[in-house]
Amino acid sequence: MDLLAIFHRLLAEFGPQGWWPLTAHSGSNPTKRGSHSGYHPGDYSFPKTQEEQFEIAVGAVLTQNTAWTNVEMALRNLADAKALHNPKSLLNLPKDQLQKAIRPAGYFNQKSEYLHALATFFTTCNEPPTRQKLLDVRGIGEETADAILLYAFSVPTFVIDAYTKRFLLHRGILSGNEPYKIVQQLFHDSLPHNTVLFQEFHALLVELGKRYYSKKPYGDHIDWDKKDGENYRFG
Repeated sequence: MDLLAIFHRLLAEFGPQGWWPLTAHSGSNPTKRGSHSGYHPGDYSFPKTQEEQFEIAVGAVLTQNTAWTNVEMALRNLADAKALHNPKSLLNLPKDQLQKAIRPAGYFNQKSEYLHALATFFTTCNEPPTRQKLLDVRGIGEETADAILLYAFSVPTFVIDAYTKRFLLHRGILSGNEPYKIVQQLFHDSLPHNTVLFQEFHALLVELGKRYYSKKPYGDHIDWDKKDGENYRFG
């Protein structure tokens, strides 16, 4: 199945998703479910500052193995503690206060160590990070690194998460045993390397998964071969 055609059908079905949500932005969640604020559907000018870039990176670490609604609570706690938008401020936050702030996101002992490693990295990184440099940071794997690159630094690298894999498996595009880089290469080989396209497509696949993975037929109400939406312009 044509991945670009899948993107256009999902966009026609759900509309722009406005990822990555930011705590200081007043935009609402276009899905009206889960977390409610910080989204900016159709506005691709974010992040606008280094502070927003760092917040996205923190959120990418915190969202490991938990729902975004939990991450949102943790991010707001960090913002209230003045430790969300500056790596030095996060490093200066006492360990017990950091763990208390991020407790809603789960694994707070482990994730506090990951955030310390991330903040330390950002205090020494004076240019947009490479993928390998991010992977060298404790607690950052391929999915997290790609999320930081795509959403914080506008690098067109496709994020492969569980929802993406399940969708491709369901549609018969994957067998289920392919490693991360092989799945990612499928998107990189099949789509224009465009940051907005990659951001929207990833977010749309997550929305599809949240809506239909627990229901049957999974996503089969969507006419995948219908062509409307293909005049959408990126950026």
